[in-house]
Formats: sequence, structure tokens, C-alpha cells
Amino acid sequence: MALLTFELPDGSTLDVDIVQVLNAGYAGRSQDDVAAHVAELAALGVPAPTTTPALYPVSPYLAQQTDRVAVQHGRTSGEAEWALVVAEEGELLLTAACDHTDRELEVHGVAWSKNASPDVLARRAWRLADVEDRLDDLTLRAWVTVKGEEFLIQDGCLAELLTPAYWADVLRGRGELVPGTVLISGTIPMAEGVDQFGEAWRVELADPATGNAITLAYSVVPMPEPIG
Repeated sequence: MALLTFELPDGSTLDVDIVQVLNAGYAGRSQDDVAAHVAELAALGVPAPTTTPALYPVSPYLAQQTDRVAVQHGRTSGEAEWALVVAEEGELLLTAACDHTDRELEVHGVAWSKNASPDVLARRAWRLADVEDRLDDLTLRAWVTVKGEEFLIQDGCLAELLTPAYWADVLRGRGELVPGTVLISGTIPMAEGVDQFGEAWRVELADPATGNAITLAYSVVPMPEPIG
């Protein structure tokens, strides 16, 4: 499994031994918009989910705090997301995440593509209770670096996504809101005309009320050519 360490605003740290990771998909607050997105993806060959929102189990070791993601080819990209982390005694943490996804594999199965690369989590977190009264105002942004130049590719707020409370209720109903659980939120739209297949990604989850932000960044590194 993975042992992740999160720094909290008071300077303390919490170690979380990850036992399960779940990636939400098609998790926009407006399911009419989600339906339109499903139709767009279907036109690109990505199979439609049987239900929305969807939830995809991911191997626990794929939850990583890393600055480097190794990939097998050039058609992979990140997705800016928030992550709900269940710490010891059931305390809920909120942090930034980037779901790195294999776009070639995605057309064969979304669940398969989610298991092909890590879910990168930030090293800092907030206690969910400390920001829950203003969650919709929190902003979520991502930048991709292409040929050495960084571009803003995602820019939105948490009001666009189903809430941590929604997913906590789903997990509680399944008996899965247990310490060591990570729930990745699903993502917001990408800007048109920006190349998502870059050499680095950066994600920011920010709180306009306090000026505080949680960030992560990583490079995308091609693996060596296989032999055989």
C-alpha cells in the first residue's frame, strides 16, 4: 500500500496508510452538462458509463505524493481534482490532486485508464470541517507545460463538482468511509485549444477567503523503449 503524509495548516502532520482509492467520474454538479460531456467523449470513442456519476476503484499504490510520473507514450494527461482523504478516527481531509490518465487506454475502458498512472496528491491538506462552509468558493486550476511554456488549461471552482459531503454519504452507505480511503473528485472542463499532452502538470486548490492554497506539481517522464 502507500503511506502518505499530510501537513496541516497548524504545522502538524498526519500519516495516512492508504487502503483504497476511488476515482469519481462524470461528477459535475449539473448532470445535464455531464450528459453533454458523455456524448462528446462517445464521439471520440470513449465508452459511455452505465450510470452517472460513476465511481472507479483504483489500486491503492497509485495514490502518490511525487514530482515525477513515468509514462509509456505521449498521449497521457492530468486532470485537476480535489481529494477527500479519510484519516485515523475518521477525520476528513481535503487536498489537491491530479488524476494522470492514459488517453489511449481510455477509449478501451475508463476504469482501465484510471489504473495506468498515479493519482498525484499534494503534500498539504486542510481539515474539511475548516473549509466546508465555503467549499463552493474554493478555486481549482491546472497548468500544463508544453515545449517549455506553461499554459492555464483548467480554471474553475468546487461549485462545479459534486461535494465531498455527497461522496462521503455514498461511501458511508457502502461501508467504505474507513480510514485510509482516498476519493478523487472528478474534474472540471479543459480549455479549448490547449495541448493537454505536455511534459509537466501543476494543480492549485485555493481558498479566496484566506488567500491560502494547496499546490502540487510533477514532470511527465517517458519510459525507455521496451525490448521485445
